[in-house]
Order: sequence, then C-alpha cells, then structure tokens
Amino acid sequence: MNNNSFLSQRKKEPEKETLYIVGTPIGNLNDISQRALNILKNVSLIACEDTRQTKKIMSKFNISNKLISFNKHNSSIKIPKIIKDLKEGKSIAIVSDAGIPGICDPGEEIARTVKKEGIDIICVPGACAAITALVSSGLPSSSFVFEGFLPKKQIEREKILLEISKNQKTTIIYESPHRLKKLLKELNDFCGGDREIMVARELTKKFEEHIGNNINEVINFFNDKDILGEITIVVKGIKKDLVTDKLTIKKDLNDLISAGLSLSAASKYLAKKNGLKKSEIYNMI
Repeated sequence: MNNNSFLSQRKKEPEKETLYIVGTPIGNLNDISQRALNILKNVSLIACEDTRQTKKIMSKFNISNKLISFNKHNSSIKIPKIIKDLKEGKSIAIVSDAGIPGICDPGEEIARTVKKEGIDIICVPGACAAITALVSSGLPSSSFVFEGFLPKKQIEREKILLEISKNQKTTIIYESPHRLKKLLKELNDFCGGDREIMVARELTKKFEEHIGNNINEVINFFNDKDILGEITIVVKGIKKDLVTDKLTIKKDLNDLISAGLSLSAASKYLAKKNGLKKSEIYNMI
C-alpha cells in the first residue's frame, strides 16, 4: 500500500497494489488519453464491463493485456478476487464500456470496497457523457444535479421528477433510447412544455445530435422517429422568481381550496392571475 499523500510524490505508473479507475471514450476512440493507454498497457490485468468493448480500444492502440469480466452480474464474485490480487501486489485497471467507471455502474461498489481495505485508488480521468452534454447544452452549468438513470418504480420515479420540477439547478439524466419518449412525457407533465431542455444523442460519435429549446419541441422532434444510441438529457432549473413567489402562491392556493374550489380550478385561476401555466402552479405545491 502506498501512503503518499500527493500525486507528485508517487512512483512511476502503474504502481503495485493500486486500483486504477480509467476513463475511456464515450464514442470517439481518439478521445482516450496517453496516460490511460499507458495504464492499460502496463497494469497486471484489466477488469472491464464488457471485454468485447475493451478489445476495440486495445486493438486500435495495439495493446495486449489480460482481461477479466467485471459487471453488475458478477461483481459480488469478482470483487473479493480483485481485492486478493491487489493485496498480493498486482496493479489493476477498471474500465467501463464508456466513460469513467463508478458513474451508474459497479465501479462505485469496488471503489468503496477497495477504499475500506486501505488500498490505493487512482482515477485516470476521461470523457464523461454527463459533463459533455451539460457544457454543450448552453444551459446553466456552474451548479447542477446528476440523477443518472431514474428509478423504474413509479413512486420513486415520480418523487424525483417532482424534485426536478422544483429545482433551481440544471439537472442531468441518462436514459435508454426505448424509454426516452416516456421520460419526455413525464417531464412535460411535471415541468411543463416550456421548460428548457437539451437531449444529446450519440455524443462524440459520427451521428451526434443535440435537440433542444423546450420540452414540447423535443417531444415533437422525436414523435415519429425510431430512437437509437446513447441518450443524455439536460433540464434547466426553475426560475428563481417562481421559487420566491412559491410561498405566496401556495397560501393563495390553500385559501381558495378552503373556500370550496377544487385543486384544478384553484390552480387554473392562480395561473391566469400570475401569468403562469397551470403546470407551474402544480410545481409549487
């Protein structure tokens, strides 16, 4: 185990008894760093989410090394073996199919376990779809929330969608292509069709697309299309002035309901009074 505190004090990489979390391209193989290539070439072995994907990188850059499969289906079996190898002095690289391990994959679990064992972990940075989509969206990027893939259970899913609808910060979401239309409809229901949004598809690849402006326009764009590829969604936060008015509007809403109006009728009245959409009133509840 290496007890040095600063990277400048570290020995030549890769070091023994060290786990390297290595960022790989999210599409364009030329995005990989020279440091990442050096690690992949010289570690004792590479644990990868899908050996077929990793072999594409190795083939392009003429790397020959031992590969083992490490994914959500076998992580409980493989983690103890990886810990054992590290303690025996091996250096191991963890790679995912794309991007930086630990973001929505078993890399998070092994990093936590290795840390508890007192073994060194070094991240070799690389491309990240969430950050790539955020900075190319044109939406506020100084403060943001990353939700990853939303839960499949409806109650948990709706709870997060409600949080997104009320959040002032930009939100980043991952989604599979076959579920995108469902998510866009949910965002429309919770945030309103005028909320600014950008859907990034196939980032860094040949057919990269950025579809944006607002939720209504994005829904119309994808309405009659078969959607393929990796999807990242960036949603603008709610306007600050709407948050400021939240308490006043909520009090007015409760007063109207107490007076006998239904939630729908009261929301419709307050929306017209405040120059807002009905969905925006619901977001303040």
